[in-house]
Amino acid sequence: MFGYVTPLKAELKVKDFTKFRSYYCGLCMHIKSSAGNLPRMVLNYDMTFLAVLLDSLSTKEPTVEIKRCIVHPIEKKPIIMNNDALQYAAAINLTLYYYKVKDDVEDDNNLKSKILEKILLPYEKKVNVNIEDIRSIIEVNLKDLSSLERNKDFSSIDEIAHPFSHIVGSILKSYPQTLVEDTVEIRDDLYNLGYTLGKWIYLVDAFDDLKEDMDKNKFNPINFLFNKDNLPYEELLPLFKDRLEFTILNCSFNCKQILDRLPIKRNEDILRNVLELGMMDKYLGITKKTSEDKKE
Repeated sequence: MFGYVTPLKAELKVKDFTKFRSYYCGLCMHIKSSAGNLPRMVLNYDMTFLAVLLDSLSTKEPTVEIKRCIVHPIEKKPIIMNNDALQYAAAINLTLYYYKVKDDVEDDNNLKSKILEKILLPYEKKVNVNIEDIRSIIEVNLKDLSSLERNKDFSSIDEIAHPFSHIVGSILKSYPQTLVEDTVEIRDDLYNLGYTLGKWIYLVDAFDDLKEDMDKNKFNPINFLFNKDNLPYEELLPLFKDRLEFTILNCSFNCKQILDRLPIKRNEDILRNVLELGMMDKYLGITKKTSEDKKE
C-alpha cells in the first residue's frame, strides 16, 4: 500500500523534478539522522509527497545542501536538510511501515514479516516519542482494517477504505508545526485531502493486486464485494471496472479541488503534477496491465 503517489516525471520541468528529488533524498537523510541507516530501506514516494505538501504550507524556507550519499557516493546532489516537514514524514514513514509489518505478522504469520518487525522495532521506538498521538491512530486503525479484512465484516468500498483513509487524513491534519495560515478550516481541508488520498491509495492498491490475490486465493476487497458468483478474473473485470473507476477518478478530482483551497507557498507545480497527472498515470498503468492480462 505504498509508492503510488508519485509525480509524472515527463511532465515536470527539470528544476521541479530536481526539487522533488531533493525532498526524496532529504527524507532518506532525515530517516538516517533520526533512526539510523537500516530503516532507510522503508523510504517511499508517498511520504515524500506528504513532506512536499506540508513544507509548501510552512513559513520557513527549505534549506538545501549539496551532499554525497550512500546511494550516490561520487556525484553530489542537492538535498533538503534540517526540515520540519521531512522530520515529521520520516517518523511517519517508519511508524506506518512498522505497524503494517506488525499486522502482516498477526494476519499471515509470515516469516519475512516477523524478521522485519524485529529489525524495525528498536528504530521505530526512537522516532515515535514526538508523534505519540498519531502513532496511536495508526496502530488502532490498521488493527481495525485488518479485522475488517480478516472477518469480512463490511459491505461497501467506503467502509473498508475508511480506516486507512482516516490514517492519512489524520497524518496531514495533525502536523505539529505552525502553518502559514493555521486555521481550523485549513486543518480540516488537510484532513479531507488526506482522507480522499488515502481512499485512492487503498483502492488503487487493491485493484493493482486483484489478479495476483485471486490466483493465490488471498483476500482482496474488490473480489469480496463484486465477485459473489466466484467468477474468474477475466469475467469479473468488466463487472466492476466502471464502478470502481468512477470512485477512483472522483477521489483524484476531489484532491485537486481541495488543493485549490490551500494557501500553498511553494512547490505548487510539483503538487499539481502529482495530483493531476501522476495519480492518473499510475491508475492508467494499472488498467493497461489488466487489459494486457486479459488479452493474454
